[in-house]
Amino acid sequence: MERKIYLDMDGTWVDLYGVEGWLNDLNNYNPRPYAEAKPLVHLATLARTIHELQRAGWAVCIISWLSKNSTADYDIEVKNAKLEWLANHMPSIEWNEIHIIKYGTPKYTCGDGILFDDEERNRNEWKGIAYSEKDLIKNLRTLLF
Repeated sequence: MERKIYLDMDGTWVDLYGVEGWLNDLNNYNPRPYAEAKPLVHLATLARTIHELQRAGWAVCIISWLSKNSTADYDIEVKNAKLEWLANHMPSIEWNEIHIIKYGTPKYTCGDGILFDDEERNRNEWKGIAYSEKDLIKNLRTLLF
């Protein structure tokens, strides 16, 4: 069985909620906050940790929701903004899987393994081990031993 780690983005290691006017933009179908969000962790350290985990046999995956307010066109814009953010901020990472799914979709439907997510509901519904966003890199590094 493949060992997998799933990382949520928004609020876990990407500071979507710290972008000025984020909620107004999302309510008005503007993907700007997804493009402008700053990281919540030191990205070089996170990238090194992910590379080490992948060398140790872990699959490292993204599992992130689209905007709560959405249309088919806006979903495409948000997905593209998230993919561009990953490409721009984590260019050395070859993600094993990327799931950008409808808001509210139970994340456990995308796979199993270990989840890192800031939302308690997602952690409680997960069918395996789930961690909060607290001490993300430290907790990821414990999986190396």
